[in-house]
Amino acid sequence: MSTFTPRVFSGVQPTGNLHLGNYLGAIKRFVEMQDSHECIYCVVDLHAITQDRSVWGGPKELARSTREVTAAYLAAGIDAGKHIVFNQSQVAAHGELAWIFNCVARVGWLNRMTQFKEKAGKNRENASVGLYAYPNLMAADILAYKATHVPVGEDQKQHLELTRDIAQKFNIDFADSIAEAGFGDAFFPLPEPLIVGPATRVMSLRDGQAKMSKSEPSDLSRINLTDDADTIAKKIRKAKTDPDALPDSKEGLAGRPEAANLLGIYAALAEAGIEDVIVQFAGQQFSKLKQDLADLAVEKLSPIAGEMQRLMADPGHIDAVLKDGSSRARAIAAPIMEDVRRIIGFIG
Repeated sequence: MSTFTPRVFSGVQPTGNLHLGNYLGAIKRFVEMQDSHECIYCVVDLHAITQDRSVWGGPKELARSTREVTAAYLAAGIDAGKHIVFNQSQVAAHGELAWIFNCVARVGWLNRMTQFKEKAGKNRENASVGLYAYPNLMAADILAYKATHVPVGEDQKQHLELTRDIAQKFNIDFADSIAEAGFGDAFFPLPEPLIVGPATRVMSLRDGQAKMSKSEPSDLSRINLTDDADTIAKKIRKAKTDPDALPDSKEGLAGRPEAANLLGIYAALAEAGIEDVIVQFAGQQFSKLKQDLADLAVEKLSPIAGEMQRLMADPGHIDAVLKDGSSRARAIAAPIMEDVRRIIGFIG
């Protein structure tokens, strides 16, 4: 029976305008995992260019956004000395293993990926091959380090399932050479989803039924991690609400998406249970919740924005962090890739 060293891998795309949803749904959870896991955190710049250039902004914007995500990692509390922070394009193993997985994964598997259908929309024929094969690259990101655990949100669960399918098929397809090389019955682990605390799905401040997104035209729909205190408070004050008082139970949130969103954001920032927050504001008007949420959001997010601003003013320091992290990532991935080549039968 093969055994694997517990290791976490995850990443964030550098496509500009990091917002509260990125923080609560990903970066805050990354910070929490540091105390209990060996962590590798990536800025997935190869994934960024799978979409149209209008999405990722071109070369200068991609470089700026890559540094911004790195700054957010560091400002939020990720320790780049104890753990690894790097950008994907500096480690060639991601691209090499992705090609191998292109030859392991089946077209039928990729055809079932809902995110491709959502991102490609009606222009499916004009979508890049990279966007279509995106899940294979994600599998390579994870398995190049033999990561055993991946923090995932609802929109990434299907991709993690595909990663497990690819790992299992590789293990079966090359079972003889894997055993001959001394790796037992499996070379790659089947990564498990990692849930740290309740999953936080942050919705738009202008529409409680739409996910908070950097692509939304109105900046009032999201709280950016770079927003100052006054801007944060203004956006929360202007958030969409309904005319009724706040409910006294979770059942009372049915059909009230904006109330559910604001209470959920408060609970996530306060690190409290949603039931406790509902009791705290039961019967109150939205004005009370908005004021308390604005105060809490400013308290939690302003220090991160300030530290991000300081870090972004020193791009040389950020680049040094990424260079060091990439070197350490390569040190883990290189022997794994040597074994992959030997298992497949590549010479040299």
